[in-house]
Amino acid sequence: MEFRVLEYFLAVTREGNISAAAKSLNLSQPSLSRQLKDLEEELGVTLFIRGNRRIELTEEGLVLRKRASEMIELAQLTENEISGIKNNVSGSLSIGAGESHSMHRITKVFYRLKQKYPDIRLNIVSGDTEDLKDRLDRGLLDFALIFTSFDRGAYHHLTLNEKEIFGVIMRRDDELAQKRSVSVRDLYGKPLIVSRANGLDIFSGSQAKKLNVAATYNLLYNASLMVEDGLGCAVSFNRLIDTSDNSKLCFRPLSPEISVQPTLIWKREQKQPLTAQLFIDLLTENN
Repeated sequence: MEFRVLEYFLAVTREGNISAAAKSLNLSQPSLSRQLKDLEEELGVTLFIRGNRRIELTEEGLVLRKRASEMIELAQLTENEISGIKNNVSGSLSIGAGESHSMHRITKVFYRLKQKYPDIRLNIVSGDTEDLKDRLDRGLLDFALIFTSFDRGAYHHLTLNEKEIFGVIMRRDDELAQKRSVSVRDLYGKPLIVSRANGLDIFSGSQAKKLNVAATYNLLYNASLMVEDGLGCAVSFNRLIDTSDNSKLCFRPLSPEISVQPTLIWKREQKQPLTAQLFIDLLTENN
């Protein structure tokens, strides 16, 4: 399979039909159709169910879309790394991270690095720990900033001198908003919105059994909308959602305090590109 043809295939999946894809690629429709047909023959499968207006992907087509996206992304990362070596220090740094205020440490260090090497670029990918470790393992990320346990034998790591405090985001008219902090007992019976990654893991087993999970979230902004609309209270880190006096929402820390430290991880069995090594050196220096 040629990368060029995979890019054509992805264009068709984005546009939803061959005519629109051909126009976006500046190709004739017959030429694009022929290349897609050749790709199907090469793989020995049918990739599309062709309708009057929009095409749909077969099961094989869905698999190819996922893998083709990864292959194109990995090829681009490889080109960036080679370009960085050739041009001294350039290219991109790819970091995966969950939502946290600790990202300020990452971005501030990168800013200092970019002042010295203006041709470098930062790519941030959001996700939970399992998503990020998977992308890290497949070479799609240089680093991942995580907040849960990991296999220390598989990754190098640097624990940052930051602390992320867990608490509850609630509406200002919630009865618990009158408190300065909330205990786990205060949450018994209340509908909770919890992170897909952590769930109720931050609580003890006996406590978790008494808690009611009404919904889960991957992005906290979406969780804040659920809180606004009365679906429940969201368990999260502080300093991520506007909870100022003008906001409909407020944050109350858990008491006793429950907190974690962020950890930056990267693969042991992988030679770091120059940009990544410079970044980790500077981050370590300022930790």
